[in-house]
Amino acid sequence: MQGDDFDAITNTVNLYPVAVDTLQWSLFDRVFTEDCVVDFGGPAVFEGLEPLKQVFDVIHAPFKATQHFTSNHHIDVTGSGATCLSYVRGVFVRDVTEGGNMFESTGWYDDVLLRTGGGWLISRRVCRMSWWGGNPDVIRTSPEAGPPAETDSLSAEAKAGRLAHLDALLGNS
Repeated sequence: MQGDDFDAITNTVNLYPVAVDTLQWSLFDRVFTEDCVVDFGGPAVFEGLEPLKQVFDVIHAPFKATQHFTSNHHIDVTGSGATCLSYVRGVFVRDVTEGGNMFESTGWYDDVLLRTGGGWLISRRVCRMSWWGGNPDVIRTSPEAGPPAETDSLSAEAKAGRLAHLDALLGNS
């Protein structure tokens, strides 16, 4: 893998938290393909860049602040495609009537990327939460929002064969 590819992919993955935490959805144009599929588990699967922007605007507008941290990027490049597994920690702050004003979680992103004329873009993202703490009412930004997603260990996803990055590393794709 070229160092330039690693830097470019890491920069793409790291632009996502900048976009989310600043509520600048136009930056998603430099993160995701037009036909992206973003899967946060359960019913939270978004298809297409424009619907993703619209939903994220509604979901994130009520927060006083959010801060997402991505780290431990592991990247595998094969020609014009790549996968990246990275870890994420998210902190969400919103005033609610009781129970504290913060929710935080940790988990991972399992990304499939494509090399495009505009650089590396994520075409598929699977995000799973491995731990959460704080007040779950903070992330319930709409009446139909339920409890936080189920937590899932990275090892359980690997054992079940549901990690695109691991499949690429092991030659299973």
